[in-house]
Amino acid sequence: MRPLFEVLTPGSEEWSLAESIDPARLPAHIAIIMDGNGRWARGRNLPRVAGHRAGAEAVRQTVETCARLGIRALTLYAFSAENWKRPASEVNTLWKLLHLYLRQEMPTLQKSNIRLRPIGRIEALPEAVRGELRAAERATSSNTGLQVYLALNYGGRLELVDAFNSILDHARRTRSLHKLQIDEAMIASHLYTAGVPDPDLLIRTSGEMRISNFLLWQIAYAEIYVTNVLWPDFTRKDLLAAILDYQQRDRRFGGLGADVTQPAADLSHAGLGL
Repeated sequence: MRPLFEVLTPGSEEWSLAESIDPARLPAHIAIIMDGNGRWARGRNLPRVAGHRAGAEAVRQTVETCARLGIRALTLYAFSAENWKRPASEVNTLWKLLHLYLRQEMPTLQKSNIRLRPIGRIEALPEAVRGELRAAERATSSNTGLQVYLALNYGGRLELVDAFNSILDHARRTRSLHKLQIDEAMIASHLYTAGVPDPDLLIRTSGEMRISNFLLWQIAYAEIYVTNVLWPDFTRKDLLAAILDYQQRDRRFGGLGADVTQPAADLSHAGLGL
């Protein structure tokens, strides 16, 4: 965590939060539903695109902070498969902002050893957008630090559909369809995020209490942190607060906590009461 303290002011609230974080218990993978750009703009009597522009700064600071902390993976929900329902002018502006972000941030991504990996149905994006994403992916492919998964034209259900179709296609190509047996490991290996640990921490901004079809398979045991902060207002301090809250959770994965001693159960007169 030393690189993080290089950009913090001693005695500040951010400094205090960082000092409280246990570097040995950092989440390996953080996923974020970046919500609230439109409400941020509306509250300031600005067009919605102003909220998206402001949200880009929150992305920049979040990526930088995760890299400095030594987080292994960060997945950002940037554009859902349902977002095509928005006005064409807003969608086109989002692609222009993405293009600008990739061009401006490439030197920082390289300097910070960050790898960018777009996920979703990328083939359905405009050709120019696909080209920019593929170029950024190739340019950062040898970087070994933070992996940033940018979810674009993404839906959790679509990802599962694509995973199952990929499994079936492989079985047909290898002529093993007759003996195909699907298990959890096989499904996980065909997801967009194959090879990276599932998210330990899922953050949602803007206070909405839903997961919006995001990483449905991967977040089975993620700790969920919801903040009322709108995405453009989400700062390094908010990210550190979420990580500190995560570290105070008792992650049991369906079992008992390590500090719980459970006597042998007598099930003769009672239900299981799970």
